[in-house]
Amino acid sequence: KQWYQRRVAITAGSLIKRRAIIKRTAQYYKQYEAQDKEEIRLRREAKANGNYYVPAEPKLALVIRLRGVNNIAPKPRKILKLLRLRQINNACFIKLNKASKEMLRIAEPFITYGYPNLKTVRELIYKRGFGKVNGQRIAINENAVIEQALGKYGITCVEDLIHEIYTVGPHFKQANNFLWHFKLSCAKGGLRKINNHFVEGGDFGNREHFINAMVRRMN
Repeated sequence: KQWYQRRVAITAGSLIKRRAIIKRTAQYYKQYEAQDKEEIRLRREAKANGNYYVPAEPKLALVIRLRGVNNIAPKPRKILKLLRLRQINNACFIKLNKASKEMLRIAEPFITYGYPNLKTVRELIYKRGFGKVNGQRIAINENAVIEQALGKYGITCVEDLIHEIYTVGPHFKQANNFLWHFKLSCAKGGLRKINNHFVEGGDFGNREHFINAMVRRMN
């Protein structure tokens, strides 16, 4: 009888938790939609008044390593190590500020980076997402894995994690540190020329929103 009561209590608790997660996810979607609508409104308003709309500077970047270990100077090598990009086609999220932009500039010939949209962040975490639990690479196949590591920061499910990363929230550092770096496949259709900058018809360097198309080919 005690076993049955305990089982009922656990089931009821998980049901309440699941309902809270669904409610919170709906709020996130509503927030993303409101942001998109506001941006469209501001863009149209500026155009109607004969002005230009300058969007806010991006806060999040996705960095992908393109080149191997040969002929790398010590400084870029150290930066790639700090970014956890130890192998070709490894990727990670990074918060953009003055220091991180300088790091990206120094390591630029060996990486490509850009500003991921919500779809890219969600697809990477759902498909390639692994968590770091006690130094081990654990697949994120249930919310309990996230709750165990990040529950104290109010991040209890995959959608909370996506929201924290995409919006670069107050606990971005902990959330990003929990995520293991992504191991992407080789780009479908191949790369153009890794020794040339993206703006010169090559591959390395900042490709802004075009990073999303590249991730589709590698995910």
